[in-house]
Amino acid sequence: MAILDSKGRLFGKLSILDAGAALIILMVAVGIFLLPGKTSSYAQGTPIEVDVIVRGLNATEPKTLLKTGDKINVIIRNEPSGQVDLKSLEFLPRTLAIPQPDGSVKALPDPRPETRFSNDMLMTLNGNAKTADDGGIIFGNKKVKIGTSLELEGPQYNFNSSVVAIRGGKK
Repeated sequence: MAILDSKGRLFGKLSILDAGAALIILMVAVGIFLLPGKTSSYAQGTPIEVDVIVRGLNATEPKTLLKTGDKINVIIRNEPSGQVDLKSLEFLPRTLAIPQPDGSVKALPDPRPETRFSNDMLMTLNGNAKTADDGGIIFGNKKVKIGTSLELEGPQYNFNSSVVAIRGGKK
């Protein structure tokens, strides 16, 4: 019996094209499960704290939206980058610089009625991040530095913030 017959079948039973396709599928499966490559899991890494500032969040009752200990989803440059814990939350006062008769300037509460819906906050977020070779941190696959915009998302909110401090990781 010939190895290859006139119809292109191996040993008269299996088509050469079917055998080639099965071999390719087997090689892909081996590549996926035995050689996975670098992982991009957010949960791996070192513990860090990131301070972010939120300016002008328009909400009627912002203190009911966020509570210490909440889990917050982080989105960086339109890509989900994991989850962090809200360690602390500080509402910043809305003030105006008011000139005084003696020429000095005082910061006084903003009297405009529309500012009662505009809130500024300083938030400290806890999480794990990978450390880059240059000492920066990486959330998901995005490098985060002071000034980076983070989109924070929860069950009832989605707003932007800006990184103002990073603690932890390798210096």
